[in-house]
Amino acid sequence: MAKVGMAKAGMAKVREKLWDYNAVIPGQAGTTTLVRLTEENISKYAELSQNPDPRYKLVGPGEDSGSLLVAMPTMVLSYAPLLRENIAENNGFIALEDSITARRQTPFAKCEIRCHRPAKAGDTITGTRRVMEKYERRGSKFVTFRVSAVNQLRQLVAEYDYTCIFEYVKGQKQTPKSKNGSSPKSPEPVAPPVENPEPGLLSFDDISVGDRLATLTLGESQEIINRKNDFRLAGTPRESNIHTDEEFAKKNIFGGTVNSGPATMSYVDQMLQLSFPLEALCGGGSLLMRAIEPFRTTDVVTFGGEITDKRLEDDRQIITCQVKGLNQRGDLVCLADATLVMPQ
Repeated sequence: MAKVGMAKAGMAKVREKLWDYNAVIPGQAGTTTLVRLTEENISKYAELSQNPDPRYKLVGPGEDSGSLLVAMPTMVLSYAPLLRENIAENNGFIALEDSITARRQTPFAKCEIRCHRPAKAGDTITGTRRVMEKYERRGSKFVTFRVSAVNQLRQLVAEYDYTCIFEYVKGQKQTPKSKNGSSPKSPEPVAPPVENPEPGLLSFDDISVGDRLATLTLGESQEIINRKNDFRLAGTPRESNIHTDEEFAKKNIFGGTVNSGPATMSYVDQMLQLSFPLEALCGGGSLLMRAIEPFRTTDVVTFGGEITDKRLEDDRQIITCQVKGLNQRGDLVCLADATLVMPQ
């Protein structure tokens, strides 16, 4: 029996055409996806992003909200998802995440979302995806994908460039340990004082470079991670990955389960909405986030930032700011740059 098993494994290895770094070619594309946005899935996305903003709540029976729900800008990562495995399959390969013989994750490194117009309930979004570039930096190997989301009127709603780590030269990151050597338990979140707690409080005329933004503190849990992983509007659910499968995660670069890069981006999105109107980002703004340290289930992260520039550009009021996410140990979890177009 052992010999039979070894023979099957050997055959699988011969048959598998892995989509590793060398097999990735710029221009390789996946199939298109079609997703209809509803008030239910817009509200659900906000709930799973731990966003209590009433603008994303469904109204009760017999109530009238007065307008259709608008999706959080980072929801583009769900209604027009990356789907690496789809690109691999569409080009005759097997994604590393789906491999039988060499399975491993190609995790999030950074992502830049460029918003062109709001996505609303009732919109039907066509998503397209392709490999944009691949490159090496300090021994590690990265692949950047471009995904575009177009509505039923053939208008570009948003596009994003999503970079994955295909090979990581530094080896595995260590899971933080407590003084007695055990994995730490999640500390209770302590909300810091908020300077500008109401969305849209800041106005272009009142903003000065160096001004601090409202802060947001959030903890993570395995339950939240699992529920967000199960939220799928396109593509096949991934039941086992570095976010949900502890045993698989232990073999990958983070040494344990962590939340996803898109989840952390949704928290930065929520934090920006404490200081700016929603239209400032989804009406022509952009958000670039780089992952620095993993956001683990034992972490509580505080997101805060400051204004780095303000300017008039073609009669548009432009604000730029930088956001940092720091965990309870003071580690930099993420670094983000946002450009906002203030409504007039």
